Order: sequence, then C-alpha cells, then structure tokens
Amino acid sequence: MNQDFVVQVMNQGITTVLILSMPVIGVGLLVGFVISLFQAVTQIQEQTLTFVPKVVAVLLLIALTFPWIMSIMVDFTTTLWANIPAMVK
Repeated sequence: MNQDFVVQVMNQGITTVLILSMPVIGVGLLVGFVISLFQAVTQIQEQTLTFVPKVVAVLLLIALTFPWIMSIMVDFTTTLWANIPAMVK
C-alpha cells in the first residue's frame, strides 16, 4: 500500500460523502430559504418556525432516496473490502 492508493481511497470516500449529502443539504437550504422569504413577507419573526419544515423535508427526502443512498454506500464498501488484499501488500 503506497501513498497514491491511500489518496485515491480518501478521494473516493470524500466524493461519495459529498454526492450522498448534496440532495439533503440542498433541500434543507431550499426549504430554509422559502421559510425565510415567507417570514420576511409576513413579518413573522418566530425563530422556531424554520426548524419543523426543514426537519420534515430532510427526513422525507432521506426516506425517498434511502435505496439510492444505500446502493452507493454498499458499492463503495464492497469495493473497499475487495481491495483489502491490495492494501496489505
């Protein structure tokens, strides 16, 4: 196992985490923006108003995309396990 292999595995791991987290972060950002816009228009300045819609939207998206997320995570883990013999050498 050399330095290039470690960098490649770390790069794949970071890329996988970013790909899996982007939809959830994007939906949270979009819902937060819409709620903030609603608060600015109606002049409702309640701090806790943003939390419930964000949590519901994020959990709903995670539930909808869970099979896709798990398939990517299983593929990444399977690739890591298959490369263990190359890591030992």
